[in-house]
Amino acid sequence: MKRMSAADEGWTWHSVYPAPAKINLFLHVTGRRTDGYHLLQTAFRFLGHGDRLRFTPRRDDRVQLATPLPGVAPASDLTVRAARLLQAETGCRVGVDIRIEKRLPLGGGLGGGSSDAATVLLALNHLWRLGLSRRRLQEIGLRLGADVPVFVFGRNAFAEGIGETLQALDLPPAWYVVLEPPVQVATAAIFGAAELKRDSLPISASDWRPDFGVNDLEAIACARYPAIAEHLACLSALAPARMTGSGACVFAEFATREQATAVLRQLPEGLRGWLAAGLTEHPLRLLAD
Repeated sequence: MKRMSAADEGWTWHSVYPAPAKINLFLHVTGRRTDGYHLLQTAFRFLGHGDRLRFTPRRDDRVQLATPLPGVAPASDLTVRAARLLQAETGCRVGVDIRIEKRLPLGGGLGGGSSDAATVLLALNHLWRLGLSRRRLQEIGLRLGADVPVFVFGRNAFAEGIGETLQALDLPPAWYVVLEPPVQVATAAIFGAAELKRDSLPISASDWRPDFGVNDLEAIACARYPAIAEHLACLSALAPARMTGSGACVFAEFATREQATAVLRQLPEGLRGWLAAGLTEHPLRLLAD
């Protein structure tokens, strides 16, 4: 069992555990594996806005989601699957009730479900005193989804492969305006589009700069979801903007909070948006070694 360290002693069963959003500063599709998975290069950045999770121990070994999402069966929810996978991997017989305060949209490209799953892995590894290493948690996370490992990794990162090969990035302070078009994007449909560009030239992580690259998925998503194109056009009229992930959310980067706030205030009424600081690391990074 893991001994509590000075770094994580503040996190208890009474704590609220954050699950931050991510954005893709660029996203290139460089190829496709024989199993159908796409090869990517991207830069992940965490934001100071996201979901919040609470955990309550049970007297039995059941994993119960107290706040199920509409249309998502609790058994297939990534948070439940993450907790049950931890139990299966370690033989843990402690159950848990999970409550999620959902602030990130479904199908938004902000990694909400993956971030929630990673927070479950990090928090329960700590609360259940399982003692799994960060690398082991990343391996478990990859079985849940390609974006889960970066949240366990805990650093802004340059990612390759299907998103699991990670190198830490030191990014300058920044603020972001994020808009949420009122659509849920089916990631598989975007990646499965025949017209998707799949031959972007790979670069080395050391050659990447914050102003480099585009999102190869953006044109497909905008063509299939006009609301994304409309939100992107509105934000692009005020600042350089792009889509994150496979959509639907779009964002723009600013050097200061004041600049971001000024742009947010200029957007047309009816657009759902918010601003957040770019984080230097995941708030739970010290929960794993």
